[in-house]
Amino acid sequence: MNIRTASLRDLDAIAAVEAVCFPPAEAADKDAFRRRLTVYPDHFWLLWEGDTLVGFVNGMVTQGPDLCDEMYDNADLHDETGSWQMIFGVDTIPAYRRRGCAALLLNRAISDAKSQGRKGLVLTCKEPLLHYYAKFGFVNEGISQSVHGNVRWYQMRLTFS
Repeated sequence: MNIRTASLRDLDAIAAVEAVCFPPAEAADKDAFRRRLTVYPDHFWLLWEGDTLVGFVNGMVTQGPDLCDEMYDNADLHDETGSWQMIFGVDTIPAYRRRGCAALLLNRAISDAKSQGRKGLVLTCKEPLLHYYAKFGFVNEGISQSVHGNVRWYQMRLTFS
């Protein structure tokens, strides 16, 4: 397996993975990914096995400390000099789940954010995944202000010391 950052050439594969990983109300559409890939392709970490995109992690960088819903659709909020790496999605196709793929991607995103001098990473997740992200050092900050997809989200933060 190989991890690399993305380019617009990866748009169709990214959109297809997202569509199988999230319900329609929560999934980013192809146009949202096109905007994101145009502005911050180096903040997409793609895991490939041969010609198959197994999963990916993506998100923008910002000075703001909290992940807000506007960030999902407004790629222009990305600030390459920002302090916080936001994580919008951790996607793994069903056939590759429970094999450590998401962990590989998260560890790479964490490592890159640290080497880029960020303060840390922020993500939101549903309650059943709180324990999973805690394994990586993320701390639950409680219910997020996000109403994305009409779901209750919890904000989690990994702060570098």
